[in-house]
Amino acid sequence: MAYIQFLGAAGTVTGSKHLINTSSDSSGQSGFQVLIDCGMFQGQKEWRERNWQDTPVPAREIDAVVVTHAHIDHCGWIPRLVKEGFRGPIYATPATIDLCGILLPDSGHLQEEDAEFYNKQKKSKHDPALPLYTLEEAQESLKYFRALPFDEDKQLSPQLSFRFVRAAHILGSSMVEISFKTKHQTRRLLFTGDIGRVRKRSVSPGTVVRSGPTEGENADIVVMESTYGNREHPTEDPRPQLAAVIRQTAERGGSVIVPAFAVERTQKFLFMLKELTESGQAPKLPVYCDSPMAIKAVEIFLKHTEEYSNETRELIARYGSPLEWPSFTFALTPEQSKKINDSRLPSIIVSSSGMVTGGRILHHLAQRLPDPRNTVIFIGFQAPGTRGFTIKSGASEVKIFGEIVPIRAQITAFEQFSDHADTPELLQWLHTFSKKPAATFLVHGEPAAAAQLRDAMTKQLGWNVQVAQWMQKVRIE
Repeated sequence: MAYIQFLGAAGTVTGSKHLINTSSDSSGQSGFQVLIDCGMFQGQKEWRERNWQDTPVPAREIDAVVVTHAHIDHCGWIPRLVKEGFRGPIYATPATIDLCGILLPDSGHLQEEDAEFYNKQKKSKHDPALPLYTLEEAQESLKYFRALPFDEDKQLSPQLSFRFVRAAHILGSSMVEISFKTKHQTRRLLFTGDIGRVRKRSVSPGTVVRSGPTEGENADIVVMESTYGNREHPTEDPRPQLAAVIRQTAERGGSVIVPAFAVERTQKFLFMLKELTESGQAPKLPVYCDSPMAIKAVEIFLKHTEEYSNETRELIARYGSPLEWPSFTFALTPEQSKKINDSRLPSIIVSSSGMVTGGRILHHLAQRLPDPRNTVIFIGFQAPGTRGFTIKSGASEVKIFGEIVPIRAQITAFEQFSDHADTPELLQWLHTFSKKPAATFLVHGEPAAAAQLRDAMTKQLGWNVQVAQWMQKVRIE
């Protein structure tokens, strides 16, 4: 029996891993096995603990991995898979490979850094605390990556081929179209990865990639994300309000702290800050970008202009590289990072991780959350169970490095920065399909979001839609 098995991002919004097995017998050992995405679980403890478990299918028995894009919840478990014995090719678009080349080693470095801190401070229940994988192990995994351009067919086995099509989520992001030949027919499968904003408009400024995911899809089975399946993005332009928040914070002597995903989100936010300050809408404060990975991502951001919208190209042409902007400081070393916290003057600090699950943002928040003069701005999705979710939800305190930190700073969020299509945009894109899929399975969403999107798709499209369950197998013959 050939099947898809959901090994991650089923019942939660992180840890995307979807296995295709072309086996024709009950043992499951004779078929070709390919993993679509290999993401890290984040958020609630029950999910994070699964990062430490071996794959249900032994890593050495997986023949290939296909990566939709370079976000940690879609690619961050690859070094661990290699550590467990995977030795096959890992396919991704050229831009995704460039981004993974900085993201995965940085992930390993941060985990080593966190483990060292917890061991030094005796803050871990584990003795010693260990990283999930190291920087060296992450670098080792990069040699298995193979670049594949958009719209180019790749034969994986006699039965299985695929191609990347544009998802318009982040730089290099793709959907994966699978062609699977059975004895009697050819089945088409579509794995959406994360779906970008379907139509770009002034209310979602800073969007980098060109408009919309690929339209006119034709698939028998769709495996689709549902992150924003129960929400709509705000429609007002966020720039005036963002400028006002920065100005008000500075007037009371505080600083603005922005947890941001180092890949693309930070670069977009920096360009927006530059535009707001140069136009006089926001005060010119010192801006600190405290993420070594974000610094390296700037160079990739400027390299792959082939995917950008005209607005993004114009911004780059007008302002050049953020690494050369006056009053913008990029902290590469831990010592440079520590100097940021020595400053008591109003400033803007942009640091990762975006969900406050680790990284240098923890140090900045531990120091500045207790001060009501400061403001924390969230510009990305916060998965339940993460520190970012706790802070954003209005909690009075949060645990950082094993210590309880009171939350007295102002907390605000701008949903317009999201790179995910919301419910109306998803439905708009789905209406372009050339035919109804036989079945659609919703993944990468919290249960409430997936359930609401399922109901909307069933009602408005008349599709057969199910919410995927963790470890569930779906027959594809």
